Amino acid sequence: MVVHESQEPRTFSGTDYQAIIDSLPDALLVLAQNGTIILINAAAECLFGYSRQELVGGDHRVILAEGYRMGFQRLFKLLRTEQASAYSSPFEAYGLRKDGTEFKGEIACALLETAAGLCMSVSVRAMQHREEPDDGLREAMSLLSATLESTADGILVVGTDGQIAGVNEQFVSMWGIPRELLATHDDEAVIGYVLGLLEDPQGFLDKVHELYSHPLAESNDILKFIDGRTFERYSRPQKVADKVVGRVWSFRDVTPRLAAQDQAKRAMADLAEQAAQLKALAFQDPLTGLANRKLFNDQLAEALRGDRAISVDVLLLDLDDFKEVNDILGHHAGDEMLTEVARRLRSCVRPDDTVARLGGDEFVVLLTASPEPDAVAERIVASLNVPMWIDGTMLRPSLSLGLASLGSETVAVSELLRQADVAMYAAKAAGKNRYMRFEPDMMTALVQRTDMEAGLRMAVDSGQIFVHYQPVISPRHGDVVQFEALARWKRDGEMVSPGQFIPTAERSGLISAIGLQVLRHSFTELQPWLAADATRSVAVNVSGVQLKECKFADDVLQLAATCGADPRQLVLEVTESVFFDPDVHVIRQLDLLRDAGVRVALDDFGTGYSSLGRLQDLPVDAVKIDRSFVSMVRTGAEKLPILNSMINMAHSLGLTVTAEGIETSAQATYLTNLDCDSLQGYLFSHPEPESGLELTLLRSADAIDEMRGVRLEG
Repeated sequence: MVVHESQEPRTFSGTDYQAIIDSLPDALLVLAQNGTIILINAAAECLFGYSRQELVGGDHRVILAEGYRMGFQRLFKLLRTEQASAYSSPFEAYGLRKDGTEFKGEIACALLETAAGLCMSVSVRAMQHREEPDDGLREAMSLLSATLESTADGILVVGTDGQIAGVNEQFVSMWGIPRELLATHDDEAVIGYVLGLLEDPQGFLDKVHELYSHPLAESNDILKFIDGRTFERYSRPQKVADKVVGRVWSFRDVTPRLAAQDQAKRAMADLAEQAAQLKALAFQDPLTGLANRKLFNDQLAEALRGDRAISVDVLLLDLDDFKEVNDILGHHAGDEMLTEVARRLRSCVRPDDTVARLGGDEFVVLLTASPEPDAVAERIVASLNVPMWIDGTMLRPSLSLGLASLGSETVAVSELLRQADVAMYAAKAAGKNRYMRFEPDMMTALVQRTDMEAGLRMAVDSGQIFVHYQPVISPRHGDVVQFEALARWKRDGEMVSPGQFIPTAERSGLISAIGLQVLRHSFTELQPWLAADATRSVAVNVSGVQLKECKFADDVLQLAATCGADPRQLVLEVTESVFFDPDVHVIRQLDLLRDAGVRVALDDFGTGYSSLGRLQDLPVDAVKIDRSFVSMVRTGAEKLPILNSMINMAHSLGLTVTAEGIETSAQATYLTNLDCDSLQGYLFSHPEPESGLELTLLRSADAIDEMRGVRLEG
């Protein structure tokens, strides 16, 4: 029997252990809790194409394909919980070689206790190239990862155990969480950091606890930060099949949006205040403070809709020979007279009666339930006959007044005004400075209007309508940049006021023919001046009657082509009333013309009921501030925010602004300082015929030089 000597068990060295793991056919890696690679074997070097020196000490995610790079750290957490058995079986994932190629692998993981602490061993076995169905899965995973990283919202995923399962880069950036803090995977520390940023950290925690008490609940609320930021927070359950496995939180920074909303609210409040001022002004005559035509018409219409037993009387008057006051003493004296007339009219009626200025020297009084309208008319005549002193000159106003009363039959607003108008003309015909009550046989006035219409028709047919031109000045360029073409008619050797024949032309349908004649004269007579500079233009007034014609735009463009005129040098001036016309042709004609390069200007801007409220919706390129606003500038030292608001609003909408009625250098300087684009008025020149254009340009140049001198002195 051979007795063998007993032998001591052999102890393996570190070199032996490395040789053992290097002999394993599967790739083996050992990862620290922070994802750092601690150890690899030779099979891992071969599989991933990296040397041991390149991988050990680096981040394990470098060898994982996109879409799988966050999985191992989450798995590490799960292996430490009671759910470890659910994740101990091998699973599939995609690796990434050094050369950039991807491969499908089978992964097995286990926890490993080492002297350095708890680690995770990872075994990787390469499988054959993924099958075709996996292409869709891989693409979906990549798309999901790219989507989460590209979204503007910060995304946070928390498991049912309350542990952070994943975040995207936007979340980290929005909350400013230090990366070294995230690397610790200390969820409580991260939550503590987050709470330190909020105005109401307890409210934040209460909402979190409430939602985790109701796993299926969704929530949408607001978070306010100490630094002034505001986040919108949305939370919903994360489900796999029908099982809630966690909760997804998304955060959106709404600070810029809320700031923009606040700014918009402030702007709307400012706009509402300005609109209220303009609305009040829209019902008030700026010179006299009386009601204007719009307010008078509204109140008369209301009175006519009321109790038929209540009397309604209209007293229409104008001042006889008022034009002579303007011509002899100047417009300032004329304005003072109109203001005094307004004061006296108010003193002649009850507080509830309406006194309005319709325009120029024309006034109207509305009496309701007045026991003695004739006595009121007599009192008005007597009051205005009392002399008044204007600039050291004694003037005794003379007036013609027509009185019309509502009878048993129903009449329209326009009809009652027409009757008062007929009676007023009868008073003038009877010698002026008196009042007359309307009687049916006073239709002589209609005969006169008929006579004017016949004379106007003959003038149009025989080409007797001619044009005067008034220059429009650009303070920026210091030159005339536009001429406004104004229709003129001389009958029996005397000029007929446009205020007389234009309404007749509109009423008779002659306005279209007159408009085309004005355009033809303008294109022809201004052709050399327009051709010298493409930025120059001619402006022509257009009425709603013309725009109702289906061929208006075609006629204008054809006439321009015939005359060799550039449509881009034509500006059509319209009043706001044309946009209230329900006729669809009106806006269509303007759109067709604008498409061809014709510009549209809104005339009498500020006098319409809703100019500012509708301005952004109107098809216009420019606005002309009404002369009533310009007349408020007397010395140039006034504070008139209404003018500043009108110009700024127009500019904010991309529109140019022209101020008309400029009569003094103070007015011109005031509006130039408000950045008004163009100026027009008697300061530069009265309207002149073609033969006076050269003199007009010289006068304008002198006025510009004077204006510049005033600005330099100021």
